[in-house]
Amino acid sequence: MKKKILITSALPYANGPIHFGHIAGAYLPADVYARFERLNQRDVLYICGSDEYGVAITLSAEMANRTPKEHVDIFHEIIKKFFEKLDFSFDNYSRTTTEIHTKVVQRFFLDLYENGYIEEKTEDHLYSEKDKKFLADRYVIGKCPKCGYEFARGDECQKCSASYDAKDLINPKSKLTNSKLILKPSKHWYLRFDKFKDKLTTWIKDKDWKPNVLNFAKEYIKDVKPRAITRDFAWGVPVPLKEAKDKVLYVWFDAPIGYISATIEWAEKIGDPEKYKDYWFDKDTKFVNFIGKDNIPFHAVFFPAMEMGQNLPYKIVDDIPANEFLMLEKKQFSKSDNWYIDLKSFFEKFTKDQIRFYLASIAPENHDSDFSFKDFQNHCNSELVGKFGNFIHRTLTFIQRFSDAKIPKSFDLDEVDQKFLKDIHKSIDDIYGAYSTYKLRKATQIVMELSQIANVYFDHKKPWVLAKDETKKQTLYTCLNLCLKCIKALALMSSPIIPSTAQKIYQMLGYTEDLSKQSWMDIKKLKLEEGKKLNLPEVIFKKIEDTQIVEEMDKLQEKNEEQNLPIKSIEDLKKEISYKDFDKIDMRVGQIVEAEKIEKSEKLLKLQVDLGFETRQIISGIAKSIKAEDLIGKKVIVVANIKPTKLMGFESSGMILAAGENDDALEIPFIKDMEIGSSVC
Repeated sequence: MKKKILITSALPYANGPIHFGHIAGAYLPADVYARFERLNQRDVLYICGSDEYGVAITLSAEMANRTPKEHVDIFHEIIKKFFEKLDFSFDNYSRTTTEIHTKVVQRFFLDLYENGYIEEKTEDHLYSEKDKKFLADRYVIGKCPKCGYEFARGDECQKCSASYDAKDLINPKSKLTNSKLILKPSKHWYLRFDKFKDKLTTWIKDKDWKPNVLNFAKEYIKDVKPRAITRDFAWGVPVPLKEAKDKVLYVWFDAPIGYISATIEWAEKIGDPEKYKDYWFDKDTKFVNFIGKDNIPFHAVFFPAMEMGQNLPYKIVDDIPANEFLMLEKKQFSKSDNWYIDLKSFFEKFTKDQIRFYLASIAPENHDSDFSFKDFQNHCNSELVGKFGNFIHRTLTFIQRFSDAKIPKSFDLDEVDQKFLKDIHKSIDDIYGAYSTYKLRKATQIVMELSQIANVYFDHKKPWVLAKDETKKQTLYTCLNLCLKCIKALALMSSPIIPSTAQKIYQMLGYTEDLSKQSWMDIKKLKLEEGKKLNLPEVIFKKIEDTQIVEEMDKLQEKNEEQNLPIKSIEDLKKEISYKDFDKIDMRVGQIVEAEKIEKSEKLLKLQVDLGFETRQIISGIAKSIKAEDLIGKKVIVVANIKPTKLMGFESSGMILAAGENDDALEIPFIKDMEIGSSVC
C-alpha cells in the first residue's frame, strides 16, 4: 500500500491579496514537498483554503461598503487565482464559509464541550464605551504584563512573545480610537487547554522538529492556560448552544479545523464521501503542516489539543516546518505602508518559474530573508540562464547539428566520464535528501551545482573539436549521451520547484508524458532510448534586462512618494548660527504613548511622549498630515529643552521635529532602533 501523506498550508486570510512573503513562508515549501512526494509515488493529499471569518474582515468590508460575505468572495477568488498563476498543486482549495466547515467546527466544539474541556464563565471583558462594543483582542493594545513593553497586542507580546488574555494588559486601550477601555461582564466559553498539558508534553517530547518550532512550542505548553473561544460578534461560526445566542467561535479556533472540512469537501467532490477518513483517521498517515512562525502556537499547541479532545481519532500533526519572514528590500511587505510588489505587472514581465526558483533559493528557513530586485535579476541571469539554461540549450543544439537530432549511443567511459556520471547520481541522491527535509535553498543549490559541473564537463570534452575528427566519434557520442542523461536528471531534480520548465525540458528529450506523474526512482535510472529523434530545443529562460529591474524598483519607490507634485521654490536659509548656539538645543528620542485630536482645531494633536526620564505633553500641529492612531508607539525626535508654552489652552513642553512646507504635507522622521531618551546630535 502506498504511504499516505497529508500536507496542509496555513489558510490565507481572505482580507486582501497575498504577497511573496506569504508564498515563501507557507505555500511554496508545501507545494514543492507535495510535488516531490508525488514523484515518489506516495498517496499525497495537499489541502488549503481561505480563512474567512474574524473582526478584521468585517471592518475592511465596512470600509469598502460591502457585506463580509461579498468581501471574502472577492479575495477568495483573488488568492485562488494567484495560487493558480504560480502553479500550486492543491488537491482542494476550499474556504471556511462553507456549510461543511460550519458543521465540522460545531461538532468539534460539542465534542470538547461534552467531554468536559469547555467551561462557561461570566467574566469581565474589555469594553469600549466610545465604540459601544466589546473589543476583540487584536484591537487592544497596552503594556505587556510580562516584559512591560508599552504597545503589546491584545493576545501576544510582539517583543517577548508572551501569551495572555487581553484584559491582563496594563492600561489597555482601543487600537482603533486610542480610547481607554473598561471591564464589563459578558458570558463566554473557555477551552481548558490546561487539562491537555500532560498529554501535550508527552506527545511533543520526542518530536524531531526544527529547533525554533520545538523550543517555542515546549515553552508555550509549560504555561498553557484556559482560553476564550467565543466572542460577541455576528460574523463567524455560531456557537451550537441555545444559551449562546449571538455568540460565534473565535477565528483561531475554527481556522485549523478548515483542514479537515476541506478534506471532507474534497472527498465529496470526487464522489467518495468517506475517503477523507483514509487520511485523517489513519495513524500511519504522515501529516505535515506548513506555516509561518507567527502561527506556531496555534498549530503546535492549540490544534493538537483540540484534536485530543475529540471522540473521533483525528490524525495529529507529525511535522511543522515553520519558516521565518521574507522581507522586501530590507523592509516588511506592507500594503498599508505601500511597500509591496504590483503582482499583476510583475507576472507580465517575469515567468512563474523564475519567481518560484528565486523564492526557493532565498526561502526563510532558519532566519528572515530578503527579496531584492537586483538579487532576483542576478539569480535568474547567472543561474537559470547562465548555468542551467546554457548547459541544456548548448547540448541540445549541438545534438541537432552533429548527431542528426537523435540520442547518440554511449560507448566506453573514460575517467572523466565516470566522474561526471557519478556526480549526476550523487546530485540526485543529495537533492532527494534536501526535498525530504523541506530544504528548498539546498535543493536550488544542488541543481545549480550540477549545472555548473555539466558546463565544466562539456567545456573539458570540447565536443566541437571532437566533431571534426572522425576517429573521435565514439568519444563525441559518449559525451553527448552523458550530457542528455544529465539533462534528464536536471528535469527530474528541478521539477518540484520549476514544474512548467521541467516539463518543457522533458518534452525536448522526446517524452510526451506528464513528468509530474512519473516515478522518481524510474527516472533516476537515466535510461535513454538511443536513436530516438529529439524535438527542436527552445530557450527556457530569457535574460532579465536592467531596464526591467529599474522599472520595478522605481515603482516600489514611487508608492511612497507623492506623484505629479508641482515644482516648488526652496526657502532661503535662515541666518547662520554657531556650533555653540546649536549645542544649546537638547534633542531626544521620545516614544508617543498617547495621541488625540484637539477639538475645535484642524491641525493640533495632543501627544503624551515618553522621554525615558519622564512623560511630556506636547501639542503638535501635524494633524493634517498624520492620524493620531498612526502615531501610537512611534519613536520621534523631540526638542526637549524648549520653554513650555500654551496652545489652545493646553500646555506644551517640547516640540516634535517634522519636515514640510505646509501643514497638509508634513513628514515626521521616525526612529527605529535607538532607545527612548537617547540624545540626538
